[in-house]
Amino acid sequence: MTQPPPSWRSLLFVPVLAERFVAKAHTRGADAIILDLEDSIIPANKAAARAALAAAVPRVAQGGADVTVRINRPLDLAVPDIAAAVMPGVAALMLPKVMGPEHVRLLAELVTDREAALGMPIGHTRFLVLIEEPAALPHLFAIAAQPRMAGMSVGGEDMATELGATPSADSMYVFAMQGLAACRAAGILPMGSMGQLANIADLDSYRAGLKRGRALGFTTASCIHPAHVPIINEEYGASPAELDRARRLLAAFDTAVAAGEGAVAFEGSMIDLPVVIRARRLLERAAAWR
Repeated sequence: MTQPPPSWRSLLFVPVLAERFVAKAHTRGADAIILDLEDSIIPANKAAARAALAAAVPRVAQGGADVTVRINRPLDLAVPDIAAAVMPGVAALMLPKVMGPEHVRLLAELVTDREAALGMPIGHTRFLVLIEEPAALPHLFAIAAQPRMAGMSVGGEDMATELGATPSADSMYVFAMQGLAACRAAGILPMGSMGQLANIADLDSYRAGLKRGRALGFTTASCIHPAHVPIINEEYGASPAELDRARRLLAAFDTAVAAGEGAVAFEGSMIDLPVVIRARRLLERAAAWR
């Protein structure tokens, strides 16, 4: 069940019962769409939201985006959510408020049973985990290492509320970096940003948070507003100039290696293996972007 992580930069939340958002989701340019069964759906509409999934999945995927589904945390909701959401067109489930590796394993058993019942390949459905409560923090590395894991995010409004903090880059920094380290150790996507996101109209602040996040090592971010998608794709992606430089850098290094050299000067800087690895990773990720 070991799989390489997806190459997603941007994931756009779409309430599955919001027709005007579902209808336009495929035009937004996100690498993945998150059809939401959780916070955007009131309790009275949970069953209707599950019933709407089968029709919504191919609609939001028609532009080439992968589809994920955010399920609910309480088990009496999570079980029917999984039964409705696991299908060939859904690449991953987003699991909110995960408490530990046992929580992930329990949900994985339910997903395996559903995949088997549908005749799907076991392991098709990946997990994106949200760590939103302090009690889960000691288990970050164990959670990230679970099978089916594709990515993990630590922090956000729920975490700040539980900590008695104001949601900000400062209040979430330590925990976000712990999560990033766990993701890197497990080879999954480190999801997040390091900005103040309360004002969704402040695009400059949003971009600044993504720039800081990329510099720290984050690769992927989710958003609730379509205006954020192109900004994420730019900041967590690569410009044509960056990709061209990466190709030229690799060519220069390969020439040096062929000549028996382990390091080489390139455009005013010395490049060695760590620099080369970063360039290769960038090109590998970019190959999957639309």
